[in-house]
Amino acid sequence: MDNVLELLDALEDILDDSSTMPFTNKVMIDKEEFIEIITDIRLKLPNELKQSKWVMEERTQILINAQKEAENHLQEAETKLNQLINEHEITKKAYEQAEEITETAKQHAREMRLGAMEYADEILANVEEALVGLMEQVNQQFSAFEQYIQQNINIIHQNRQELRGNKK
Repeated sequence: MDNVLELLDALEDILDDSSTMPFTNKVMIDKEEFIEIITDIRLKLPNELKQSKWVMEERTQILINAQKEAENHLQEAETKLNQLINEHEITKKAYEQAEEITETAKQHAREMRLGAMEYADEILANVEEALVGLMEQVNQQFSAFEQYIQQNINIIHQNRQELRGNKK
């Protein structure tokens, strides 16, 4: 994100260093230099969005792995329970251990799922915060660019809502 912010700083420097028109707020700028920086921003911005997509995919993979691990724990618990049932003297202990293993597996899966969701939410919050800051800087200069950023913020916000279970 530093590259995009540096380019925006460069745009701001160009505006600050430009000659002003007497009795107006208008300035004269080098159009080619300004357009070149805007083009660089457009080229670098998709990389930042790709990183957001990677975070979402990573979050999904973590959740899938947590679910698989929970299923494995449950399967192990069922197998162990069946073995213990076959042994008459320790049937009571088998029920207790099976319950404990099942609860441990469920708790472990819950903790992993919550950790993955918190991690994804934190990353998305950072991306959202960076995009909001970027939007505020660019809003002064380019309304078309503002619309592009707002669409991405909305997508990230929706993803965070989905992470929190607030599907709207």
